[in-house]
Amino acid sequence: MKKLFISTILLVGLSTSAFAQKHPPRPPAPPHPSKSELYNSKARELDKKYNTEKKMIMNHPLATKRMKSDQLKALNARYQNEKKLLRATK
Repeated sequence: MKKLFISTILLVGLSTSAFAQKHPPRPPAPPHPSKSELYNSKARELDKKYNTEKKMIMNHPLATKRMKSDQLKALNARYQNEKKLLRATK
C-alpha cells in the first residue's frame, strides 16, 4: 500500500512537471498607458458621451423647445464640470 501511494505521488509529480514544460509561460502584460494617453482617451470618451446625449435630446420627438433648451443647459453644465475634473487630474 505504501509503495503504491509513493509511486502514485511520484507519477503525478512527474506528469505535472512534464505538462508545465510543454506549455510556454504567458507573454508579459502590455505596458500601462502614459498619463497623457489616459487623459486623451478619457477626454474622447467624455466628448463622445456628450455628443450622443445631445443628439438624443435634439432628436426627441415629443420634447418641446423649452424642454430641450432646459435639458441642454443641464447637459452643458454637467459636461463643463466633468471637463474641469478631468483637467484637474491632468
